[in-house]
Amino acid sequence: MTASLKAIDGNADLPALMNDLAARARAAARVLSLAPTEQKNGALDAMAQAIRANAATILAANAEDVAEAKAAGTTSAFLDRLTLTPARVEAMAEGIEAVRAISDPVGVVTESWQRPNGMTIERVRVPLGVIAVIFESRPNVAADAGVLCLKSGNAVILRGGSDSFRSCRAIHDCLTQGLREAGLPEAAITLVPTRDRAAVGLLLSGLNGGVDVIVPRGGKSLVARVEAEARVPVFAHLEGVNHVYIDGAAKLDMAKSIVLNAKMRRTGVCGAAETLLIDRAAAGATLKPLVKMLLDAGCEVRGDADVQQADARVKPASEDDWDAEYLDAIIAAKVVDGVDQAIAHIHDHGSHHTDAIVTENAAAAEKFLNEVDSAIVLHNASTQFADGGEFGFGAEIGIATGKFHARGPVGVDQLTSFKYRIHGSGQTRP
Repeated sequence: MTASLKAIDGNADLPALMNDLAARARAAARVLSLAPTEQKNGALDAMAQAIRANAATILAANAEDVAEAKAAGTTSAFLDRLTLTPARVEAMAEGIEAVRAISDPVGVVTESWQRPNGMTIERVRVPLGVIAVIFESRPNVAADAGVLCLKSGNAVILRGGSDSFRSCRAIHDCLTQGLREAGLPEAAITLVPTRDRAAVGLLLSGLNGGVDVIVPRGGKSLVARVEAEARVPVFAHLEGVNHVYIDGAAKLDMAKSIVLNAKMRRTGVCGAAETLLIDRAAAGATLKPLVKMLLDAGCEVRGDADVQQADARVKPASEDDWDAEYLDAIIAAKVVDGVDQAIAHIHDHGSHHTDAIVTENAAAAEKFLNEVDSAIVLHNASTQFADGGEFGFGAEIGIATGKFHARGPVGVDQLTSFKYRIHGSGQTRP
């Protein structure tokens, strides 16, 4: 860490620093709200180029973060979320290009109608303003959040986790380079320049009206703190206690493919499956093969009595396992009596994030999709599609599990609000 950053860490003037960041972000937001699409796209082009040109610098910074995390004894799942590779850096650049290709939502008229008195009323998309994004471990969130906010005309204040501090700085340098090249204010994408945890509390306070929305992206404790302390609206990104339900009418080969991908493709992402539910009507044909497949792939299985009988390697599941987000190669498994019991289990133990059914029975699929109250529900597809890029959003700032304003992957459209524009010809109200 540089001497200047050491001075900021523990600086008694941290409130003044944070209020200044917010004031400059607010001024930048006014510029961005009026910036033409071509200028924003120019910045995004330059950012993607800068990410690629500085890949070695980003990877070197990340290597320091990873080494520090390893020395602290962090879990393998955490290290996977923290680690950048050349492929992941390239994916960041490609994600920026994908956001660049998305239509600019700002100024889009979503509805228009004429009143009997001749007035025309339009509903038009506008930016939210200044968004604070508080995230843990994953440094690529800095790029995703920064470019999504830019494309949607918002300024953003990024507060990454202490573990990814160096990585985030290296990525942020590339983003500010793109802003400079496009003639946009650097304060449009601000990275909190300190690991001081007090900075989070100041962001949650709203910084005297400097922050309009907070997006927490991290573990349960972070989201709980944000929801408890925030004095401004929150796009809650709760933990992904995600389920895959294997219905009695499921095809075994499809079930195996989906379950293995949903759990093991990347265990540390919020879209990973954490609980496997198997219809008793299908258990005779699917239970043993599915459990064996997971165990052979290196996944620990914690099951109820029925699942334990399928393989001696299965560990007993405790009540806590049904509510667990492992973010690791562990899955809880249970046999249920049909789709109604599966839905009831998800209602009692899920987190309203992402849940899937595997079945060839159209009625069962429709019932599951209609009655499971989650932001994302899938039929015959992996839960790992819970991702803004996979939705065609280019990237995401998080998966919102609440019900107000935004739900599911939060992309550029979800980072806008609206206002009404009224065109008259001298009308007055009688």
